Amino acid sequence: MDREPQAVHTEIYSYMKEINNILEAYSRAESAGKKSALATVVKVEGSSYRQPGARMLVTEDGELTGAISGGCLEGDALKKALLAISQQQNKLVTYDTTNEDDAEFGIQLGCNGIVHILFEYIDPSEENNPVYFLKKLQEKRQEAVLVNLFSMKRGNTQPGTVAFSRENESIFKSPEFAVLSSVIEETYKSKDSVVKMITVDGISYEALIEYIAPNISLVIAGAGNDVIPLVEMASILGWEVHIGDGRTTHAVQRRFPAAKQVRNVKASDFLEGIVIDDLTFFVLMTHNYQYDLSLLATLLERGCRYIGVLGPKTKLERMIEDLENEHITLQEEQLDSIYGPVGLDTGAETAEEIAVSVVSEIMAVLNGRKGTSLKYRNGKIHTGINQTLNTSV
Repeated sequence: MDREPQAVHTEIYSYMKEINNILEAYSRAESAGKKSALATVVKVEGSSYRQPGARMLVTEDGELTGAISGGCLEGDALKKALLAISQQQNKLVTYDTTNEDDAEFGIQLGCNGIVHILFEYIDPSEENNPVYFLKKLQEKRQEAVLVNLFSMKRGNTQPGTVAFSRENESIFKSPEFAVLSSVIEETYKSKDSVVKMITVDGISYEALIEYIAPNISLVIAGAGNDVIPLVEMASILGWEVHIGDGRTTHAVQRRFPAAKQVRNVKASDFLEGIVIDDLTFFVLMTHNYQYDLSLLATLLERGCRYIGVLGPKTKLERMIEDLENEHITLQEEQLDSIYGPVGLDTGAETAEEIAVSVVSEIMAVLNGRKGTSLKYRNGKIHTGINQTLNTSV
């Protein structure tokens, strides 16, 4: 019988930026002949700086990529990772930060939670090693599911990353883990990561079943100088950035090296080749009123989730009035999708400040937050992934 789920963490977007950095670091380490281990936060009880799904790559010479905490666990985790590499064996380590003295580990954590971290030795000769499953995430901009099995019982084997699934494609570390198909399918439907106690071939494990959404796509209409810091900040977060502008002098790839795509395009052709889904966000900042107006009308027809419009409120009011004069009646849902003036109210003035404001607003919309100071939030910062027990597959 299942217990009631316990909230732990639910961002709907993935850790793709961190994963991409880990894969780049692993590629360098492999080329240099260095052995590596992957540390993954698989379960959290109480509060923790990082949540299930956070990862860190550790090489045998001590290079760290990614993070499993705010820096307090990394020192001890390095030792555990090096032990996993030396023994070529997966290991589960539990850090109990509820102990104010932290005497057991000799480190001051202060997070008031229990963090379970799985260390996986990466065997390059193993076809379905953890890095192979992470690489699969880079192949397509599609939702996917990863499954990581671990046991809380001392001395038990730690299977680690055992399954990857994407539309019309499922890969299992070995055939016996194919029984996870049902819980993977449930995760696709809920679009929520979950930690479950499951039984596979008579053996009990806990499983981090991680829903990984497609990468965030930021589509910017405009290629002026004020777009540059917005692209840079979005790229720091690992977002996929597309830029379009009607000016040949501005829409040049070398001006935006971090953007995936820069096009010189008319407003009427702007959306050609652009995939629009729940993780696609638009910002109109061409400083060309007619260009922005034409694109706004098209985006409203497509039912976009977020359309940011740069400029004062009077500009947006004029745009809506002009659309109505063209006999385009906007529904309440369409009006709700327009964010103008774009960005959170932070008093931003410079291009860099505005970029911070815009990126912050998109993150707030993405996570269903108001964008206010955390000091005014009641409850936990992270709302949590579900944890259930005693589910057999």
